[in-house]
Amino acid sequence: MPNFDRNIPFNDLPTLPPAAELETDLEILRKLVVASRALASVNTNVLRLPNPYMLVNTIALQEAKTSTAIENIFTTEDALYKAISDSLTEEKSNTATKEVLRYREALWEGNRQLSLDKTITLDLIINTFRQVKNTNAGLRPPQAQVVIRQGQSEFRTGEVVYTPPRGEKFLEQLMNNLIQYLNDDDQYPMDPLLKMCVAHYQFEAIHPFADGNGRTGRILNLLYLVTKGLLNKPILYLSKYIILNKDEYYFGLSAVTQRKAWKPWVLYMLDAIEKTSLLTNNLIDLIVIQMEATLAHGKKNIKWYNKEINEALFSQPYSRARVIADILKIKSRTTLTKYMDELVNAGILSRKKDGTEIYYLNDDLIRILERQ
Repeated sequence: MPNFDRNIPFNDLPTLPPAAELETDLEILRKLVVASRALASVNTNVLRLPNPYMLVNTIALQEAKTSTAIENIFTTEDALYKAISDSLTEEKSNTATKEVLRYREALWEGNRQLSLDKTITLDLIINTFRQVKNTNAGLRPPQAQVVIRQGQSEFRTGEVVYTPPRGEKFLEQLMNNLIQYLNDDDQYPMDPLLKMCVAHYQFEAIHPFADGNGRTGRILNLLYLVTKGLLNKPILYLSKYIILNKDEYYFGLSAVTQRKAWKPWVLYMLDAIEKTSLLTNNLIDLIVIQMEATLAHGKKNIKWYNKEINEALFSQPYSRARVIADILKIKSRTTLTKYMDELVNAGILSRKKDGTEIYYLNDDLIRILERQ
């Protein structure tokens, strides 16, 4: 391979499939078996939850927060939890919190689209990007001088590390190849987990958008696993592994680009799937155990406490009083205040005042989420 020049658009990016014989490498095959089993256990374990959509504001929230942190976008748990408990999140949230919320919404809107279309399309990817970035833009135009630079906290800050492909109709051709590779299992018969590993590199190397490619690519990973039936819902907490092994992640991407070093990259991604599956299973276990304990405690100490109330209080870390009001059809403010006081006195929730707003915290759920 000729010397790689990171300052020149990588228009020599090979189309898929990769030339390397990944499916015949014994080390990769052994790791594939382990990762596949771990991922399958998540699909089984999530059925223990009374309502799998509870994870919209638990695991999906953690995935959203961590994925944006990979891009050096940080928000506090407090700001985030307040935002998701309020229907007016866009107006009341700071910029970083909005980025996290958009990631979560993009993830679940993509999942909704998949329930209708059953396939990965360019429209799905572009719509995901648009939600992540709150924009109407599409694929970056050929004249856009987009380059990837070292982050501010890294050695040689601002130095160009990669220049993605650039040219008329070039991105469209590369993206069409990527989408065909993902969807056409007859022409490209590769294990879907291996395909996800390969496709994630390709997406990041194409860098189809001016910004937001990392977050869009990580959502695409989960949506693809859903299309192949490896996940019932896009709940895998994959970004946690990446942020804990961030240097290795970027080194692996660069090694494929510069040396076609596919094997270390695939092993890294399979390890991410395995470790993330174990982490997600642990999170589900802890939530289920705590839910059961809280339900028993609530029914013992509060005569109106029931399974529906319990599930609602575990759907997000912070709640508003109207959650209880809506479930129990309470119209009297005095009665609602009495009910919320009972939850606080029983230790199920704690009260937090922020100006004129009152939030009710599920401290047990917060403890579980923040230890992950």
